[in-house]
Amino acid sequence: MYPISRTSARLKLRELTVDDVDAVHAIYGSAEATEHLSFEPRTRDQVGQIAVRSIAAASKTPRDEYALAVIERDSTALIGFARLALDPHQQQGATIGFALRPDAWGVGYGVETVQLLLEVGFGELGLHRIWGARSPHNSASAKTMLTAGMSEDYTIREHIQKAGEWRDSVVHTILRHEWQTVQQVV
Repeated sequence: MYPISRTSARLKLRELTVDDVDAVHAIYGSAEATEHLSFEPRTRDQVGQIAVRSIAAASKTPRDEYALAVIERDSTALIGFARLALDPHQQQGATIGFALRPDAWGVGYGVETVQLLLEVGFGELGLHRIWGARSPHNSASAKTMLTAGMSEDYTIREHIQKAGEWRDSVVHTILRHEWQTVQQVV
């Protein structure tokens, strides 16, 4: 499915382009923005390679990865990067992830981003289960996923190695029928 374009009240998800590298680097190159992510800050060249790989993945058939720019509708600025990847280890399942510029934190953009990713996964792709993982210390991400209707399910012990230390990951999930119930309430 190409191209993906979804909008909410304040945000738009769209396909990533090579013109987005500097804006994504402002997120992925930031120590603050990547503090709770699974990797150290990236160089501009590394972000460029991610963009090239993501753009190539968009043309695969069948498509198994959706790397999307998170755009603020009023300003048209790229404020985040979102990803939905089909999970080869489960039927009709996918994992999601997102990162926002620190100056876009605290105003609900994370919740809108997750809701848009769930719309893509359940509404467009017909998935059964979507999950996302977070650092145990990232309470903002926990609140975001819970507000979007996901449940905190379990912890993967010593799942991520970052800066030479092993870190757990807390997994949040949502099933299609749960998402449909949340949609009826909204």
